[in-house]
Amino acid sequence: MNRKYCLDKKEWEEAQAALLLAKQFGLIEDAGIEALEKRRAKKNKENSLYGVRFYSPAMYLQYELTRFKLDFVQPSEQIKKLGVCPGFTEEEKRAFYENNLDLFGRYHGDLFDYEDVRQIIEKRLREDAYDRLIQDILCQSENRA
Repeated sequence: MNRKYCLDKKEWEEAQAALLLAKQFGLIEDAGIEALEKRRAKKNKENSLYGVRFYSPAMYLQYELTRFKLDFVQPSEQIKKLGVCPGFTEEEKRAFYENNLDLFGRYHGDLFDYEDVRQIIEKRLREDAYDRLIQDILCQSENRA
């Protein structure tokens, strides 16, 4: 367990894997804890007109992890340049829709049309791909140990 970042062992390992993936993608230069603390200190020095004005270690780690995942799910220019973000065929997206109709229900029980949620499905599929990349890193580190 990492008390400073309020994470249990599994969450801490996943966070470290996400930082390593972000480094591999060139989103950060260093995946180490010291570098994380330097980025947090820099962020805390920025003047913010709204929102968070001071990030605790746990808050900043969550901020970075969310930012990295969003860079992949809604591909940033850097991720697009790397070509690491998967594309999905219409068949794959439609299959996800058909297999997960419970995600696309409305208040009165009717469903959103596939065309209305196609972009959401694509982002959800990218989110799953990102999570698999994190799990691959975790598996690689387990195999080394």
